[in-house]
Amino acid sequence: MKKKVAIVGAGPGGLTAGVILSSKGYQVDIYEKNEYIGGRNSSLVLGDFKFDLGPTFLMMDFILEEVFEIAGRKTKDYLDIKRIDPLYRLLLPNGREFYPTYDLEKMETELETNFPGASAKYKEFLREEKKKFDALVPCLQVPYDSFADFFKARFISAIPRLDAHKSLFDHLGRYFEDENLRLAFTFQAKYLGMSPWECPGTFSIISYIEHGGGIYHPIGGLNEISKAMARIIEENGGSIHLEMPVKELLVKDKKAQSLLLENGETVNADHIIVNADFGHAMKNLVKEEFRPKYTDEKLCQKKYSCSTFMLYLGLDKLYECGSHHNILFSKDYKENIDDISKRFVLSKDPSVYVQNACLTDPTLAPAGKSTMYVLVPVPNNNSSIDWEKEKKAFRDKIIGIIEERGGYSGIASHIVEEKIITPADWESERSVYKGATFNLAHNIAQMLVFRPHNRFEEFSGCYLVGGGTHPGSGLPTIYESGKISSRLILEEDGVEPGF
Repeated sequence: MKKKVAIVGAGPGGLTAGVILSSKGYQVDIYEKNEYIGGRNSSLVLGDFKFDLGPTFLMMDFILEEVFEIAGRKTKDYLDIKRIDPLYRLLLPNGREFYPTYDLEKMETELETNFPGASAKYKEFLREEKKKFDALVPCLQVPYDSFADFFKARFISAIPRLDAHKSLFDHLGRYFEDENLRLAFTFQAKYLGMSPWECPGTFSIISYIEHGGGIYHPIGGLNEISKAMARIIEENGGSIHLEMPVKELLVKDKKAQSLLLENGETVNADHIIVNADFGHAMKNLVKEEFRPKYTDEKLCQKKYSCSTFMLYLGLDKLYECGSHHNILFSKDYKENIDDISKRFVLSKDPSVYVQNACLTDPTLAPAGKSTMYVLVPVPNNNSSIDWEKEKKAFRDKIIGIIEERGGYSGIASHIVEEKIITPADWESERSVYKGATFNLAHNIAQMLVFRPHNRFEEFSGCYLVGGGTHPGSGLPTIYESGKISSRLILEEDGVEPGF
């Protein structure tokens, strides 16, 4: 008889685990409270316009390919993935418009045009950060169940490359003196919901991943990855139960026994995987007596990432300026970041990310029209911001920045569809604890063994996937969490994982 795996949530981590385990002969059932799959990696449709709800950058595409290969599939049979180049348009605090590119020859020209003399240091950055990448990635592909894992050869050999003793901003100073150029390689800390001045230097590998490996876009949006994974699970005989919320994870004798659904049904399983937002799941699905390490009070005291203010705009025209990805920096970026992570207030001059995806992908909107996805990093719900009161004025401010700084002139008059998501909405409507869209912060005290374990440490029979467990947030690392937890389950059952 097939062993049964019950997964809470059809986000990218749960889907990854579902793909792998269903391909290894397990009966996989995923219980998703929403009417759609993908969690924050789902689609949002407004009239004739289609958006990614959350992630818009696909990096380390080889990890996705590995997941499909484990399932005996090829990504090209399910997805049409395009490389984005230039990587993005950066409108830096000094007013310069900078287009980093994957093409080394073009990048040297772009650097020398904007930052004379920087290309030699850029080559050094690529050489040295590749060494870090090669040393650290294997450390992010294995679980950390105890401090003993720090004494394994894999981790010990990576220690000289960690750079955890200094901030990302300071570490990048090794290569780039110009502060604006340094920001072009440190803004990626926003993917972790952190300040470059506080984020560990370890995460310089993210900018290397972009420059060394490229950024990709599946036609139809990154949400198509979730849909492709769901197809594979169903092809393997698994089931995804939509609009089927879980009420409680039932624990007995320090073991996760079953799931109690909102409809009163009890689902028994040999293994339970939790893919719901970590803080929300602990607080709402597990009785406090079973999680002494993660009581409500202890959850509240942990450090969380920033949140995001979102605009999804359907436009009656296509702006051909800029790039697929556009970062509009605040004129005082550090002040902006401190407003978000220290003062917990709305910035007078926020930084804005704009995705103009129809430059690459015309399937997202009717001919001659386009989508515009706008993300503004803002404080999480530890702030006292009244979003119902503030959101209209803040929305108007962001539209003004897009028009004036971004070059999308007259955009307000071209909006035919619009949706706003505030941090309060992320928490109340999307079950994101404190509205922290990038989950637990990625400071050293909340990484590796200090992060909630893939094999949940409070009771047996339960595994975690998603941004709130090791290795962390971001699609590639979430896919890795699905791989790690699947491998742990296979090993526990005496099955050779083969990956």
